[in-house]
Amino acid sequence: MANFHYSAVTDSGQTVSGNIDAADRRSAVAVLTDKGHFVTSLLDAEKTSEKSPKSRLSNFTSGKSGFHFSRITGKEILSFTGQLSTALRSGLPLMDCLSIIRQQNQKPSIKNLLSELIESVSSGDSLSDALGQHPKLFPPMYQAMVRVGETGGILEQTMAQLTQLLGREEKVKSNIKTASAYPLFVLCLGIASLIVIVTWLLPKIIGTIGISDTLLPLPTRMLLWISSFTKDYGLFIAVAIVVVIYALKKWARTPKGKISWDSFKLKIPIWGPVLRSIAVGRFARTFGALTKGGVVILEALTVVRDTLGNEFLACQIDTVLERVRHGEPLAEPLAESGRFPPLLVQIISVGEQTGKLDELLLNAADTFDSEADAALDRFMALLPAVLVLILALLVGFIVVATLLPIVGMELGVGGM
Repeated sequence: MANFHYSAVTDSGQTVSGNIDAADRRSAVAVLTDKGHFVTSLLDAEKTSEKSPKSRLSNFTSGKSGFHFSRITGKEILSFTGQLSTALRSGLPLMDCLSIIRQQNQKPSIKNLLSELIESVSSGDSLSDALGQHPKLFPPMYQAMVRVGETGGILEQTMAQLTQLLGREEKVKSNIKTASAYPLFVLCLGIASLIVIVTWLLPKIIGTIGISDTLLPLPTRMLLWISSFTKDYGLFIAVAIVVVIYALKKWARTPKGKISWDSFKLKIPIWGPVLRSIAVGRFARTFGALTKGGVVILEALTVVRDTLGNEFLACQIDTVLERVRHGEPLAEPLAESGRFPPLLVQIISVGEQTGKLDELLLNAADTFDSEADAALDRFMALLPAVLVLILALLVGFIVVATLLPIVGMELGVGGM
């Protein structure tokens, strides 16, 4: 008999921990599950006691979860998840699956990661515990779903669901990058062109006219002032812009700043609905997958809040979580928050009443994802046009301001 230290969540949402004697890890999980406990952590008590705080700290400060994993991309994690899902469905043991995937990969950082996973699993850790040593690569949602698969003996199905979830996330990221590439290019090119025109070309053109500054039209005097100001204080302006951007980024990383910034992003025309649609799709698909895997609602909400990609909406989930913990149904606080679409609230309400919450959410996730794709397509179509229109107005203003004194001089000469 072995002694294990466990942490678990009860059916009522309370966190409990303690020690249990069992023949092996699977037996310990089975006993706890029969008691109505959802196991979140299960460690060999003897191995845990052997590890001193210093040695545990060294595992995280050494190169294991350090910077040589920083070059692993989301697409590579998706590829690993898909390969592991396929290998498990073929009936191979977990250790053989990891070894085969390691042999097939040529990238050193991936091979190092797989070597550490193999080492952890072979020493008695579960796969979820091994993944938990690399939280930057495997977020809480990933670890929770793997833990569910291990607990229920359905790891191959869980990995297939994870592959679908991560595939969707990579598609969203790719679409956002595609949507922002052309507008950013147009904006940068336009700003550079305007700076060149206003700073160097405009003063030379106006200088050839030979008219006193006081006699120039107002638009021309405005442009000359901007040109002079840019030349005299250009370096100061550049430094000020860099300082402001740095300060804003630092502020946006604070808890309060992140909430305020994410709330502001949701209010931006065109872009706000895109972010909201993406977050709702993530909520429906991730929450449905977790509850289908056997995760209790409270634990699932805790995991889902970190996958929304928006801290303001995540805080709304925290409020919902507290009310559900006190016995309220999930649909009511979601509806009262006013931050989630009525269709999602209705689906959750029906799911809670029929006991098919996971099935309804997973079916609805495709609908929300389609809405997010449509919103992103609208953004891709409208934003470049808006930027081109703004640049056209600015260029038009510069052309008019440049031509006005020339036309005025010609008219004056003609009148004479």
